Amino acid sequence: MQTIRYELIPAQGTEGQVAVITFDETNSPVNTMCRQWQQELGEVTAQVLSDRERLGTALKGIVLASAKTSFFAGADLKATMRLTPADAPAVFGEIERMKKHFRTLETLGLPVVACLNGAALGGGWEVALVAHYRIAVADPKIQFGLPEVTLGLMPGATGVTKLTRLLGLMGAQPYILEGKLFNPAEALELQLVHELVATREQLLPAALAHIATHPHAMQPWDDKNYKMPGGTPANPKIAGALTVAPAMLKKTTRGRYPAPEAALAAMVEGAMVDYDTALRIESRYLARLMTGPVARNMINTFFFDMNAIKSGKSRPGSTPRYKPQKVGIVGAGMMGAGIAWAQASRGIATVLKDVSAEKAEAGKAYSAKLTQARVDKGRMTAEAQQALLACITPTASAADLAGCDLIIEAVFESRDLKAKVTREAEPQLAPGGFFASNTSTLPISGLATASKNPEKFVGIHFFSPVDKMKLVEIIRGKQTDDETVARAFDYVQALGKVPIVVNDSRGFYTSRTFGTFVMEGAAMLGEGIPAAAIENAAMQAGLPVGPLAVLDETALTLSVHVLDQARADYAAEGKTYTATPGELLVERMVKELKRPGRAGGGGFYDYPAGAKKHLWPELKPLFEKPGVEWRVQEIQDRLLYRQAIETARCLAEGVLTSVHDANIGSIFGIGFPAWTGGAMQFIYGTGVEAFLQRAEALAATYGAGFNVEGETSAAIKRYCPTFLN
Repeated sequence: MQTIRYELIPAQGTEGQVAVITFDETNSPVNTMCRQWQQELGEVTAQVLSDRERLGTALKGIVLASAKTSFFAGADLKATMRLTPADAPAVFGEIERMKKHFRTLETLGLPVVACLNGAALGGGWEVALVAHYRIAVADPKIQFGLPEVTLGLMPGATGVTKLTRLLGLMGAQPYILEGKLFNPAEALELQLVHELVATREQLLPAALAHIATHPHAMQPWDDKNYKMPGGTPANPKIAGALTVAPAMLKKTTRGRYPAPEAALAAMVEGAMVDYDTALRIESRYLARLMTGPVARNMINTFFFDMNAIKSGKSRPGSTPRYKPQKVGIVGAGMMGAGIAWAQASRGIATVLKDVSAEKAEAGKAYSAKLTQARVDKGRMTAEAQQALLACITPTASAADLAGCDLIIEAVFESRDLKAKVTREAEPQLAPGGFFASNTSTLPISGLATASKNPEKFVGIHFFSPVDKMKLVEIIRGKQTDDETVARAFDYVQALGKVPIVVNDSRGFYTSRTFGTFVMEGAAMLGEGIPAAAIENAAMQAGLPVGPLAVLDETALTLSVHVLDQARADYAAEGKTYTATPGELLVERMVKELKRPGRAGGGGFYDYPAGAKKHLWPELKPLFEKPGVEWRVQEIQDRLLYRQAIETARCLAEGVLTSVHDANIGSIFGIGFPAWTGGAMQFIYGTGVEAFLQRAEALAATYGAGFNVEGETSAAIKRYCPTFLN
């Protein structure tokens, strides 16, 4: 067999034998539920039955083990990507056959012990749940659980049914509906793991010892006296909680994510019937999800694209890995303070400089505030807090930056100011060090003219708030060398964040595409569409907030500043910049109506003290046109298509060089809806031809922003992913 090894070994303290099933998929770093494994699972199950008949009571038990560094990785997701709705009946049959083998092993009356040497996630955890007794290595880095919902799926290889019966309808919800993971110690506390050992080598002896002292075994739900923890849906308390659960879930998913809704339905329906019927219910829901578009989109991006980034596909060259030792930050405002926190939380020595000691100290106080909140909640010790804060040295002196292997400027978006800061700080770099700008819009190549070593100058664009936003955009200037880009990539990963790499241009990728989103929203307001309709349609599409709310948060004044800078840059080149309708409306909001955004007291929204924000009442008489026709789907299409087209343009122009950077950047950087799989996957999930036809129709009505030019169309087709191999 190519994925499973089977052998009989002597039992402990008796003349009997124990069947050891070792998962070991050939030419794979992990074990998966590939087609070959599913076939061989049937063969192994048949072998166990044969040995049971041949040996009788001399067969004492079964051990499930792994020859890999992890226990089991779960489903073969590449195969899942090839499924269509027409495959649902066949998928259902495959799931049911696998469960039949699981059920055979766990109902033999023999103790089945799982030796968990490493991670067991998704289908891997469901394999572990076949066992009556689970032993794990006590390593806090090992993760167990059912994260399927994060990929648009649900646990369907007994995971929903078993975890619900082990933890109860309420207790199981975080682990099924949210995909919450847990380590071995937490699993022991939940009684999902029964024993911990210190090393991998101790697993098999512990398993044999358990089998020797527990000759008979059955699953809890097979006991005639079994009762579901907390009660079934017939229990009034449970019934009361379940009446509001679907509505709460719908509020979270906005109807765009079928997986958690399907999982909840399987939990509740399964709790009202016998175990075997519950398994079939679970299988039906999973088959429907596996063959649907949302799962395909989310698997593509959150598994394949994310793994591409984690593995360094966007990291250029073969430069040795860089580990930041001492990093300087110039500018202790919101962004600089956030970067300081990100570094200090990873133990990186940080020099935080500003124009005065008071401002630098205020920047460090941000980390004190964040850590104190964790201390107050018991998530951090006072000692750990002090150790973190000790990593940050606030200063007003550039000389304190001496010896930094990286310096990042995070000052206001002004070319002159950034040039001054660069010339002041760069000489303090350690030999071989590099310099970075945290700019969100200004071209890196232009900023690099202030550097004596432009090849060692790179953009490292963090997103606000830094302590919450995972994405960091690395921008290669025209002269930035591979080594510097690679070191920037390593630095971002050292912070535990997700790097994407783009080439230099105005607004780079994220800010440029984000701009199309918010300005399309502003343009709609200018056309007379009600502000509330725009905002609500955006959120119903799965965007975190509406475009007008986003503009308020980022400051309308910043958008106007960027517009003014664009006009000046074009003028310097002898050209005239043509502002979009959205940009002109925002300019009017700031310059004529004196509405600068939230920080300035109000923009599209009012922010009354002690009350919820609400749309500025004057928007209605100023902009709304009662006779204007609008549809929710049309608004949503404009917001999503505009961003997707701009993303494709970035690929065509070479600003982006990979689909994985595009998808991950769009979701984690600009809030493109996760159910789409990202801006490019939205195109591919829609279907290229269908997308192009819809874009053409939008362009005919709403202008050139929706035009998909020849080069852009060619890029869309050229980068189209395939999972046929």
